Amino acid sequence: MSESRRISISVFFPCRNEQDNIERVVGGALAVLPAISDDYEIIVVDDGSTDRTAEIADRLAAEHPCLRVIHHPVNRGYGGALQSGFRAATKDWVFYTDGDGQFDLGELPGLLRWIDDYDIVSCYRIRRQDSRRRRFYGWAWSTLVNWIFGLRLRDVDCAFKLYRREIFDRMALHSQGALIDAEILARAHRAGRRIAQQGVHHYPRTAGQSSGSNPRVILRAFKELYRLRRRILCE
Repeated sequence: MSESRRISISVFFPCRNEQDNIERVVGGALAVLPAISDDYEIIVVDDGSTDRTAEIADRLAAEHPCLRVIHHPVNRGYGGALQSGFRAATKDWVFYTDGDGQFDLGELPGLLRWIDDYDIVSCYRIRRQDSRRRRFYGWAWSTLVNWIFGLRLRDVDCAFKLYRREIFDRMALHSQGALIDAEILARAHRAGRRIAQQGVHHYPRTAGQSSGSNPRVILRAFKELYRLRRRILCE
């Protein structure tokens, strides 16, 4: 683990109304990160939550100097939350996962085996623990995105990804919604960035409510894909 401890890493969680999950996911990061890094930070992006997410996150930040909280006074959407997290990250590598607790932060160290040869580790969900309808939406979306942008990714929207932070220094992002993962991966692929894939376990949501299968969220993603596909392909 001596080489792994030299990794410089930012870990962030986009959150909206995750008052029952945020302490647990931050606790998972606090348990894992000291074992893999001597230079790390944790960031919570509170995307306009209307519950106690902001209050709990601020309390955790007061207790742990490595933790910062970014507050969006109003909801900016998933893409807006991820953009804030990437802009705020200061370390050499940046990892994000959602604040809903459906992934095990204990699987983060397993991604480090790729960092010498790849710029991105894009994970895919093993036995995805979502409804049949949402699994179908996910498959259809990944298939469409792969076809449009020439990718070969098993799970475009899996919220368990590790990036070399400097790729964002020269990447202009436009998506404010669910297209954000596809936009980043498509732009990175076109820029010649190397993308590794690894399976991670996925767990049922135990608290809070997902918006991923909301028809408005899905419609917004398709609208953004239609508007941005030519820009992404031509830049």
